[in-house]
Amino acid sequence: MVDRYIVIFDGVCNLCNGVVNFIIKRDPEMRFSFAPIQSEIACKLMQQHAIENDNMETFVVIKNDDQAYTHSDAALELTKGLSGYWYFLRVFKIIPRPIRDGAYKLVARNRYKLLGKRDVCMIPTPEVKSRFLDD
Repeated sequence: MVDRYIVIFDGVCNLCNGVVNFIIKRDPEMRFSFAPIQSEIACKLMQQHAIENDNMETFVVIKNDDQAYTHSDAALELTKGLSGYWYFLRVFKIIPRPIRDGAYKLVARNRYKLLGKRDVCMIPTPEVKSRFLDD
C-alpha cells in the first residue's frame, strides 16, 4: 500500500506556503493533499484527530487518514513521501523530541517575522488545484 498524506498548513504564512510548494515539486506520485488551516475541512480533520487549533504554530501531517503528526514529527514524517534523499533527514529522530520541538517552535513562533505573511490564503495554480481539499 502506498502511503497518502494530508498536510494542514497556515495558508497566510509565506514559510508554510514555501513548504507546500517544496512538497509539490518533490511529489511526482501525488501522494500529498493540502488544506489551509483556515478552511472548514482542516478544522474537521483536526477535530477528528483531537488536535487543538488554538494559536496553531505547527503544520499537521495526517498519514493514511488515521495517524496525525505535529511539530518536528510532522516534518520528519513527510520526508518519507518525498522523492529524492529527503528520507535520510529522519536521522534527526535520534534527537529527543523536546529538543527537536523546541527548535521547531522557535521558528514557528517567528515565521511571520522571518518570511512575512499574506493577507489571504494562497490560491493554488490550476496545475495543482486538484491537490487541495475543498470544504
